[in-house]
Amino acid sequence: MIYTAEKKEIGKVTHFFSKIKVIGFETKETLKIGDEIRIIGKGGAVDFIQTVESMQKDRIPIQEAKPGEVIGIQVSEEAPQGCCVFKI
Repeated sequence: MIYTAEKKEIGKVTHFFSKIKVIGFETKETLKIGDEIRIIGKGGAVDFIQTVESMQKDRIPIQEAKPGEVIGIQVSEEAPQGCCVFKI
């Protein structure tokens, strides 16, 4: 599926926990609950948009992540290591 929404890369997936569908990455930008993100994998095998509904830092729920923080976000689809995360 191809989307045309404006996007700014905010990180790359460093971990994907398949059983609970959570990605881990270091964010380059502020990210808040309610923001929309787009995740794109190499070659377009992964490409989806979703609203951030659940976010954690050090296993503690947070409402906002600041640049440089390593966070976990629950995702609706598979997003293996190396996928780019964009804020739209």
